[in-house]
Amino acid sequence: MRPRVKRLIWIAPLAILGMALFVFLGGEIVKLLWNWLLPPLFGWRLITFWQALGVLVLCRILFGGIGAGRSMRSSMRHRMQERMEERCSNMTPEEREQFRQRMRERWGFGPPAGESKAP
Repeated sequence: MRPRVKRLIWIAPLAILGMALFVFLGGEIVKLLWNWLLPPLFGWRLITFWQALGVLVLCRILFGGIGAGRSMRSSMRHRMQERMEERCSNMTPEEREQFRQRMRERWGFGPPAGESKAP
């Protein structure tokens, strides 16, 4: 057998075991925290491991997104940044300064560059 296949034979079961352990620990931690905090504070019921796992999955969907890699928001931000850099590289120095002044005025970053503050 090739060394790569031999290594895969050992890594695959360990990866599956690691994922199962990760899911188990995550569910247990959520269950313990829920059962420790929420019943005394708010009078809510205790939950089981499977309910805790459901809460964990629900939080992942609502707050963490689905899938790996870059999120849609960060990829949109990256595209917008690329577009702005392209636009700025095509501007003359006068246009760039005029753009900066408009941004300062609009977003309140102090007085425009040409004006001085009154004492």
